[in-house]
Amino acid sequence: MDFELTEEQRMFAESVRKFAEANLVEGRVKRAHTEGFPFDVAKLMAENGLFGIAIPEKDGGQGGSLMDAVLAIEQVALVCPRSADVIQAGNFGAFRTFAEYANPAQKERYFGPLLRGEAVCSVGMTEPEAGSALTDLKTSCTPDGKGYRLTGGKIFTTNSDEANVFVVYCRFGPGTDGIGSVLVERGMDGFTLGPLNRYMNGETWRPLYFDNVRIEPEQVLLGPGGFKKQMSGFNVERIGNSSRARALGEFAFNLARDHALTRQQFGRPLAEFQGLQWKFAEAKVQLDAAQLLLYRCATRADKLGLPSAMDTAIAKYACNTSGWFAANEAMQVMGGTGYSEDVLVEFCVRKCRGWMIAGGSLEMRRNRIAEGVFGRSFSQRPPRPPRPAAG
Repeated sequence: MDFELTEEQRMFAESVRKFAEANLVEGRVKRAHTEGFPFDVAKLMAENGLFGIAIPEKDGGQGGSLMDAVLAIEQVALVCPRSADVIQAGNFGAFRTFAEYANPAQKERYFGPLLRGEAVCSVGMTEPEAGSALTDLKTSCTPDGKGYRLTGGKIFTTNSDEANVFVVYCRFGPGTDGIGSVLVERGMDGFTLGPLNRYMNGETWRPLYFDNVRIEPEQVLLGPGGFKKQMSGFNVERIGNSSRARALGEFAFNLARDHALTRQQFGRPLAEFQGLQWKFAEAKVQLDAAQLLLYRCATRADKLGLPSAMDTAIAKYACNTSGWFAANEAMQVMGGTGYSEDVLVEFCVRKCRGWMIAGGSLEMRRNRIAEGVFGRSFSQRPPRPPRPAAG
């Protein structure tokens, strides 16, 4: 068992770090507080081989591994937290689910602009009555000649204000086996976006409304029975979530450490006060442990395919909690400076708090871990009433 990166992985991580330090340090505070997807950063990253890292070369990607993508998003986050979201968009999230299951014609149609950083893909999953209980979704895709008609709506859709194409989870029929997904382009007849809403972390989203949108057969990503495949692909999104959460915690940790070494109170550096030392000690343990669990998840996925649900749940829980703890404690250590928008600690706090909800809440991750522990599923739904006796 080796806990060290390979020489090739170290070299790749170092090259990404150098790229980030050369291109992303300047303007990183302004970037974090500017609305909209930073397409300028996306195009720069694409030009430097940081999009489609784990996508096969035959599809226009870099032919690397999920672990390579994790290393890239970590190194970027440690330099410019906001730019880590760009790595997410070009390697994880809806893009990776699309890349995993799209047919050659769909890849031919959409991959070019996405891989060049000229467009962004978004996923429409959550509905007002279907959040953690995603299988309760009501957005429907009903047959209409050779194609379908899409009706319904989605909320909490990241990058919805800028996305060019949406992977929309929908219902072709009853039950879990009736759920699949379709590809919806911006501007299609019957597809509209609602008013702008704002997250605590500064990002924005718009509700998606589908009013009898015509879906041709070639726009079906995964038909009926595709739900489990979609969720397996979505585990990659959770790895991007996990990687950013832990890395932003480390970013804030590093700022607070430097602050504690130079800031003096009562004639002594803050680093000499035991109460603050313990904050750093606890944060260090949590961040290191989470990184090992994250790397375990990514490397196992590279050997077996997509990340397993159990490995992903453990990694996300560990990374979300450690990132939040480190960022929040860093703010406390830095006092008013950490609370100010002049530095990025407050930004890291707000981002890390959101990831404890997004991509599967911590409560649902605990449930999934418990299922792995006991080797059985635990339904969250109330028991069904007994059927009446015959006769």
